Amino acid sequence: MMDLEQHKNLMTENGFTVINAVFSDEEVERIGEIIQHIDTSKETFRKSEDLFAIRQFLKEIPDIRHLIFNDAVKTIVKEIFGEKYVAVKSIYFDKPETSNWYVAYHQDLTISVDRKLDLENFGPWTTKQNQFAVQPPLDILENIYTIRIHLDDTDENNGALKVIPKSHAKGIYRPETIDWTIETEEICKVEKGGIMIMKPLLLHGSNRTTNGKRRRVIHIEFSDKELPEGVDWSEMIN
Repeated sequence: MMDLEQHKNLMTENGFTVINAVFSDEEVERIGEIIQHIDTSKETFRKSEDLFAIRQFLKEIPDIRHLIFNDAVKTIVKEIFGEKYVAVKSIYFDKPETSNWYVAYHQDLTISVDRKLDLENFGPWTTKQNQFAVQPPLDILENIYTIRIHLDDTDENNGALKVIPKSHAKGIYRPETIDWTIETEEICKVEKGGIMIMKPLLLHGSNRTTNGKRRRVIHIEFSDKELPEGVDWSEMIN
């Protein structure tokens, strides 16, 4: 199917890799159909002209899990991440054809947890729609892997991620301090049914859509870490 050892090495070295043909066209269609027929009135759903998003995606739509975690994804998680990794956060994004949604360079520095507690080295905290997010210690962030499942062909013209290779290995890296004399930018093109795997500390962003094509992505984060006593991942799916 794919040389997972090579992808594992790319993850370690660059902080990201792209694997195409993880989902068949039929699987992509079935996933899209389920999403199309859900009740979007819940507060975990966000709708605007530029973006439709579902937080806690796997928790909100349990019927979709068997499609998301197909044999290929299960093998990738086991071989590249490790035996004990489980899904701890999921979001669905839909950038419509006319989207002007632009995302500046950033790192994903927060995790979603089930409650707010005064914990050493955890903070700052934010709360959105009764969901708690917090910046954890660096070792927890360094341990997370993200899979981005693409339901549409995605390139630089409809918001493909742009990344700075190797930036995941530099700890907290403020975008305003990027030294472009030593850093390079790479556009991560992904085919429909393909996935991009990345480390949350990889500096990444995306441009506005210019080609009139939509971009639907399912973003799932995985960890094998236990959180301190009294707090847990808000969405833990084995």
